[in-house]
Formats: sequence, structure tokens, C-alpha cells
Amino acid sequence: MTNKVLFSTLVLFWIVLSTVKGQDPAFSQFYANPLYLNPALAGNTECARINLNYRNQWPSISKAYLTYSAGYEQNLSSINSGFGLMFMNDVQGNGVYSRSTIAGYYAYNLQLADEWVLNFGMKGAYYQEKLSGDELHFADQLDLTTGEFSNTSADLPEKSNLTAVDFGSGLLLGYGDKGYFGIAADHLTEPNLSFYTNGTAKLPMKLTAHAGVTINLTYGSLGSDNPEDFVIQPNILYQQQGGYKQLNTGFYISKFPFIFGGWFRNNFTNSDAVMILAGITYNNMKFGYNYDFTVSKLGGSSGGAHEISASWDFCITKEAKRRKIRTIKSPMF
Repeated sequence: MTNKVLFSTLVLFWIVLSTVKGQDPAFSQFYANPLYLNPALAGNTECARINLNYRNQWPSISKAYLTYSAGYEQNLSSINSGFGLMFMNDVQGNGVYSRSTIAGYYAYNLQLADEWVLNFGMKGAYYQEKLSGDELHFADQLDLTTGEFSNTSADLPEKSNLTAVDFGSGLLLGYGDKGYFGIAADHLTEPNLSFYTNGTAKLPMKLTAHAGVTINLTYGSLGSDNPEDFVIQPNILYQQQGGYKQLNTGFYISKFPFIFGGWFRNNFTNSDAVMILAGITYNNMKFGYNYDFTVSKLGGSSGGAHEISASWDFCITKEAKRRKIRTIKSPMF
């Protein structure tokens, strides 16, 4: 119980102190959640796609971070556009704090040259944050004789439920099936998510840059338009939010129907995690599992992180299958 009391108290302080800045969840399978990574990826598929994601970070610390998301994308080649809708729920501290998000996406696809394609994307989101006082326990509540909790003398926040509207945008440049580069900016309005009426707890803007190339090992060349080719895709992802910076470097290796990947995540002050991925494709469906080995000072006591993804690509009509879709070849996971 001592660990739970300590963790709940720390979570509360992290949320309510005016000097503390919020931070978004981070997925290790970046491209398995394309809408979350970059709005410009909306509709970057042949027809339509459903994405499901689950992440359990530091499971040994009383359900520290549980994150779920579900997204739908649709490509409309007749207007060179893509649309998307995503729902996400992030639960922290065993239910002490949660954030639910629903977001809409739009991306425009522009053919710059024979092989150069530029996508511009926008995002509009609605947030709801909740603080559950029933899940909080403090030292002054504990009766050492009975082991039971009573009322606390701690000052709880004035609000336990708040909402906000936010926006984001992104660009994605692709060179055929050979390589890509993307940038995105989220929380352009930096909404105030303080649980106090006169408090200030802005959600800092998040900046993302990601890039990669496709190396065809079957033919010894760049690019691949055949899913059965033996391919390696080195890639890099950089994110910054407030004072927090993160760099992910790694690669994917794929040979239909399997894909494997490995990355190293560093936050510039210390090493964070080594991430290992295994995935499979079956009948236009993709399933992936990722495990993060924690190499920071937190160590193995955190339990690392488990991440599962599933997606389904489909076309509603036969006519849609015959349309020429200008998509940018990015990794599947």
C-alpha cells in the first residue's frame, strides 16, 4: 500500500501544481498510429483503414500509464484528400487521472513531380480531463492501528473535470517508394488544463520530425512496390514538448508476411529504452507487438512497456480499388 500512496500523491502533485507542464503519451509503434504521429498521414492508404492501439507503460508501478486509441482513415482520390477520426483515452496512476480525446483530421495530397508527393494535414481536437479524488490516498488519512483511510486535510483542486479545444498541423514529403520526411506541430493553441479556476497549466506545443528510406535487399536498390521484397527501412523520429526532448533511431526489416524492428530511445539527458517489434500481415490485416526494455535509472522494476496494434485496410467498393492512389510509402508499424 505504501507504494500506491506515494505514487498517487506524486501524480496529484504532477497534475495540480501550476509550474508543472503536461505531456502527451508516446507510442513505440509510431506508424501503427499514423493519425497521432502526423495529421499529414491521414488517408495515406489505398482506400480506408481502421487502427487500434494499446499501450501499458510501467505495469509494475500500479498501472502507471494505460493508453488506448482507435482511428479511422479514408482516402478520397477524386479530390486528392484524406480524412480521419481518432479517439484516445489515457489513464494514469491507476485511475487517478485520465484524458479522453476525440480528433478529426484532413490531409491534402499534392503531386509536385513524377515521384515527389507533398501531403498537408490539419487536426482539430476536443479534450476532456478528469481527476478522481476517490482514488487518492495521503499519509494523513492512514490509521496505523486499523490500516484504514479516513478523510484527508489536503486541499484538493477546485475542479475534477475540464474540457478544451486544440489544433495541430503537419507536412509529409515523399519521394516515390524510396523515402519520406515529415514534420508536425500539435497543441498550437497550448490549451490551459489547470484544475484550478485561476491556475495555469498549459499543454505545451509538441514538435515532431520523422524520416526514413526504403532499401530493397532483394534487388539491391532503393524503393519497393512489391510487398514480398526483402526490405530494410532505417528511420529516425525526434519529438520535443516543453523542456522534454526525445530521439528514436532504428529500423524495420520486412519479408512478407513478417516484419521485425528495433529502436533506441534517448531523451538527451539519459538513455531511456530499447524497443523490439514483431508483426505479421494477414488478409489486409496487420498485427504488431512491441516491448520496451527500460534502460534508464528506473530500470527493470518498472516492468518496461507492452504495446499492441492492429489495423485493417479495406475498400468499400470495387471501383475504389481501381483508382490510382498517390500514397507515401511509410512503415506499417
